[in-house]
Amino acid sequence: MSNDPIKELEGKDIAIVAMGQSQLDFHLSQTHSVKFDEVWAINAMIGVLPNIDRAFILDPMSRFLDTENAGSMTSMMKKTLPECKFPIYTCELDNRVPSAIEYPIESVVNNTGCSYFNNTIPYAIAFALWNKVNKLCIFGVDYTYKTNMHFAESGRGCVEFWLSKCIDASIQIEIAPRSSLLDTDIDFKEKLYGYHRLNDPKITYQNGSGIKVCNLSEMQLQEESKPVGIIGRKDLNLSEPVEPKKY
Repeated sequence: MSNDPIKELEGKDIAIVAMGQSQLDFHLSQTHSVKFDEVWAINAMIGVLPNIDRAFILDPMSRFLDTENAGSMTSMMKKTLPECKFPIYTCELDNRVPSAIEYPIESVVNNTGCSYFNNTIPYAIAFALWNKVNKLCIFGVDYTYKTNMHFAESGRGCVEFWLSKCIDASIQIEIAPRSSLLDTDIDFKEKLYGYHRLNDPKITYQNGSGIKVCNLSEMQLQEESKPVGIIGRKDLNLSEPVEPKKY
């Protein structure tokens, strides 16, 4: 495996699809003809998604093939992993999974100057950053585990850290509307803490050249404007989760 970036990925639009509830927004996006240059699956999504281009499963393949540690996913993964034709980036090769390749950890860490990876999804985001993609659309990355809040918050923190690095690198980030990542599922009038308590709260929205901040009353006077998160629409209806929200 080459430890150099993949030239074909530079400037491409990528969908990363994980197992959280907001994966539903990916399926909705497909019924509405939203296109991506590549679709990257996380873990058990390899058994769900059609037309996967790459997958990221940083656990060793033996966790799924030799143990029951993956719980209810075990049976599906045992059947699916040996049959995959797309590259699966992981931490260790296993001849039972012919498409498995080693994640280029040294190159990614050296290039990004960071080694903060506490779950699988940040590896995929860092891989995208390393390859200088144009846009990342994130689905199913929700961290809403009710029985392990520490795991949820630490995982969310790591993902949002890497998304911040991508934003600093001018990679466009779009989040599934029903995801809590980057407070995406929070009403746009509630996003700016403190200001949300005012009778005429401050809000943010995309104005074509960046993010603008104004009072809600001013926003209502600008017919062509839209709150942060709405793509390709001119109204203020936030209830239709079709396309991911933009940052």
